[in-house]
Amino acid sequence: MPECQHVPQLPQEQTDLIRAWHELGYETARHSAASGERLVHCMGLDLMVPPEVLAPAPAVAEVLGRAVLSEAKSGRRVLDLGTGSGINGILAAGRGCEVLAVDINPHAVAAAAANAVRNGVGERVLALESDVFSAVEGTFDLIVCSPPFRWFAPRDHLEAATTDEGYRMLRAMFASVADYLAPKGCLLFFFGSSGDLAFAQSLMDRSGLRRTVVDRLQREREGRLVEYIAYRLSR
Repeated sequence: MPECQHVPQLPQEQTDLIRAWHELGYETARHSAASGERLVHCMGLDLMVPPEVLAPAPAVAEVLGRAVLSEAKSGRRVLDLGTGSGINGILAAGRGCEVLAVDINPHAVAAAAANAVRNGVGERVLALESDVFSAVEGTFDLIVCSPPFRWFAPRDHLEAATTDEGYRMLRAMFASVADYLAPKGCLLFFFGSSGDLAFAQSLMDRSGLRRTVVDRLQREREGRLVEYIAYRLSR
């Protein structure tokens, strides 16, 4: 889906600012990745992150991570959708959950599997390459999704962690997510105002699931308030 098919529900000034923030963030991530694989400590985990995978930003990652720890109960089946370095799936596995961790980026899949072993939960995490639900079967007590916030076309695997052209992945996820939830299951969904938050909220509303805010982080950037929000969605 070309970028032009998504019209942001934002003032043009804010759209331009998000573009500028994105370019700066992408260049910063590329600079960090140039040094090769790096070790990141986050939420008590040791994560090795290859150059093609976006490293979690601890303060931001903790918003969704806390929600995962609150919902993860031993024996539950968990889908970590867009696993990246594997952080959320590993947190759930540490609570005794059986986790399927999927990502469209093969480098992320390999990293998530290796990080699960590194953190002592390799036997409870299966990592697979999947375009949204393409390799996913069955239903889950908990689905965790931290998607790209922006609607631009990514230039490489690294940028695809933060950009979802035309919000293709986001649309597909919300169109089908209810089919993958167990009757009493829930979706933990993470999004922020450095993307088109109003559009993400409209997809949540159309999904037929009831949403509540379970955690949030507010930061000031260039005189503007930026919010990162963890939602819980259930039937």
